[in-house]
Amino acid sequence: MPPASKPEEGEPASPLHSQLAKLLSALFYGTCSFFIVLVNKTVLTTYSFPSPLILGIGQMATTIVILYVSKLNKIIQFPDFNKNIPVKVFPLPLLYVGNHISGLASTSKLSLPMFTVLRKFTIPLTLFLEMIILRKQHSLNIIVSVFAIILGAFIAACSDLSFNLEGYIFVFLNDIFTAANGVYTKQKMDPKELGKYGVLFYNACFMIIPAFVISISTGDLQQATKFSQWRNILFILLFLLSCLLGFLLMYSTVLCSYYNSALTTTVVGAVKNISIAYIGMLFGGDYIFSVLNFLGLNICMGGGVMYTFLTLQGPEHPKQRVTEEIIPSDAKLESGVD
Repeated sequence: MPPASKPEEGEPASPLHSQLAKLLSALFYGTCSFFIVLVNKTVLTTYSFPSPLILGIGQMATTIVILYVSKLNKIIQFPDFNKNIPVKVFPLPLLYVGNHISGLASTSKLSLPMFTVLRKFTIPLTLFLEMIILRKQHSLNIIVSVFAIILGAFIAACSDLSFNLEGYIFVFLNDIFTAANGVYTKQKMDPKELGKYGVLFYNACFMIIPAFVISISTGDLQQATKFSQWRNILFILLFLLSCLLGFLLMYSTVLCSYYNSALTTTVVGAVKNISIAYIGMLFGGDYIFSVLNFLGLNICMGGGVMYTFLTLQGPEHPKQRVTEEIIPSDAKLESGVD
């Protein structure tokens, strides 16, 4: 369910309601993203489950079932399938599959510090694509905060500037796919088209088929079915929890983009990763302190905090504020105007 419910029919939405919806949707996304990392790490590392792809298919299947049952019970609404649906949802499934494959390939080719810093290029790419595809303008302060995050990431990783051409190509492809997926998701959420639930449902439907075919052709499905822990109740519960969190992550990603922007969703993900680094310093026991790394992390976090403050402060441009005052509050919420 959305973090903040819409006002009653005919009741204008207050600026506080709008800002609360933005804040809670961003927190919801950050929380889901944080917890799914922990659960997936336990399933894939602690229990050595051999197939991340099968885990992903389980998450997609959970999304489809929950949304379809909710639609049948009239809890949510989205369009029934028709011949125009594939055109409306395109190119999201392709972007998701490309994102998944390039992400796995780049992770195996690069060290963790360099992978982390190069993944930060998703943020300026998202900003650029929002300006080109969504025709959204950003203030100079927003742009400065975005590049502060990137600068901090470079400083934090400068002690590990290893070069791997193949890894660089895959990680930049991963950045492009991630940014494009976020921006096109925002574009496809028009209530007159698919709406946020329709985007989630049909994207999962179209993604699960090629993912299943890939799992069969690569032997992933066979490895997963022969896995020895399927009789372990705790593993099964964690696997099911991962599937549920996968749905919540997809939902919270769409929700954060719906109430905020694709750029905000990307920045929240970056700040979440920095927060995990801080937690690792205090409790992980495996953080190796260096002045440059610590300085870079703090610059990253400062840029993220600055971005958050500027975003929640209100519209970036005075003209936008005037326009929003003219639009009825209900209409703004339905059309996804930030």
